[in-house]
Amino acid sequence: MTKAWWIIACALTVLAIAGTAAIYPSLPEKIPIHWNAHGEIDGWGAKPWSFLSPAIMVGMLGLLSVIPWLSPKQFEVDTFRGTYAFIVALVIALIGFIHVLTLLPPLNIPVRIEKVMICGMMVFFMLMGNVLGKVQRNFFVGVRTPWTLASERVWLETHRLAARVFVGVGILGIITTLLGLSILLPIGLIIAGVVVIVGFSLVRYKQLERRGQL
Repeated sequence: MTKAWWIIACALTVLAIAGTAAIYPSLPEKIPIHWNAHGEIDGWGAKPWSFLSPAIMVGMLGLLSVIPWLSPKQFEVDTFRGTYAFIVALVIALIGFIHVLTLLPPLNIPVRIEKVMICGMMVFFMLMGNVLGKVQRNFFVGVRTPWTLASERVWLETHRLAARVFVGVGILGIITTLLGLSILLPIGLIIAGVVVIVGFSLVRYKQLERRGQL
């Protein structure tokens, strides 16, 4: 599946460019480029801004494609190349998803952009959580704290926890959004999840250090 995920990522990027070019004549001269927490437009840009997200997708695809080559020995991304390819496709898909959402209002297609975007991001977290446990120690992907990078055991245990936290945050984030609660709640869940994961890596490292098990 490694090659398939790369093909999907490339295909999504090409579709974003081609799709934007196809609808470009139908776009107004000014398009919304930013929304506040209430889903209200508070930033505008010129028509060419519609190609920003596809450009980011191209840049990300290029950067992510060279990371395996940049990885030093004993920290190679190639040790989990299938999972890495899935993550690449997932990141590109998220950018593409956000791109499509931002083009709907200029085309007069009604959408609660803040709610749909949050739900999409929560699905991203859930899918990422499903593969985090397969990510091996490296300098580019995963929970890269000083303590996870210093200990293989801390890395593995932290990523097992992070996998559960990501899925949990995703589920709770979708529920709170569908219930019509403030979109600040999912953001708060993400921040809390990060604090728990990073805190665990520190505490677990110090525990093993005291026991002489590093």
